[in-house]
Parts: sequence; structure tokens; C-alpha cells
Amino acid sequence: QVQLVESGGGSVQAGGSLRLSCAASGPTYRWACMGWFRQAPGKERERVASIYIPSGSTYYTDSVKDRFTISRDNAKNTLYLQMNSLKPEDTAMYHCAAGGSFCSRESRAYDYWGQGTQVTVSS
Repeated sequence: QVQLVESGGGSVQAGGSLRLSCAASGPTYRWACMGWFRQAPGKERERVASIYIPSGSTYYTDSVKDRFTISRDNAKNTLYLQMNSLKPEDTAMYHCAAGGSFCSRESRAYDYWGQGTQVTVSS
């Protein structure tokens, strides 16, 4: 049974940093891509970043490039999202996702989801 458990969210002031973690358990060999999505109230879920596990290639939405870094510790089966220079518009529920044979920006391409961790950035 696949489980994705996020942690590391919280409340910070603009300009601050947070590191999100996503611990994966179960048959993790089933997916080639892991990613972070976020959803703010009244907005659609959007992909923030993803990583293609076989090659380590990473993908980011334009609004977080040069501020966020996605990484994965294969030995620990843990996905990370280092978030620096946080802005109020980064406020959202952040979800870890896994699935597929390639990295898509579409949420329907991911088979497994965590419950999410809240990130709140105040100005």
C-alpha cells in the first residue's frame, strides 16, 4: 500500500524559508516521477515542481524558479521541497504526488497523493 506523508509546513514571514518533506512508503518502484502541487483557496491546483527519478531532471513552474528546489533522497524514499524567499502568494496547501512514466504538470497524471501540509506566508 502506497503512502505519502508530508511535513514541514508552517507560518513564516515574507522572505523566509521552509523545507517540506514527503516520506514515501510501499511499492515506490511503481512511479518515475514525484512532484509537489499546491492549491490556494479558490484557485486550481498547480504543479510547483517535479523530479524525474531515473535521471534526476527537475521541472518548476515559472513563479518559483530560482526560489524553490526539489530533491529526493533515494535511500530514505523521501522527497523534499526547499522554499526560499517566500512570498504571500506562495500561501497554499502543498501536496506531494507520485506516479506515471514521465513528469507532467497535470495532476491527473499522478496516481498517489499525500494529505498535504499548509504553508502560510505573511507580508
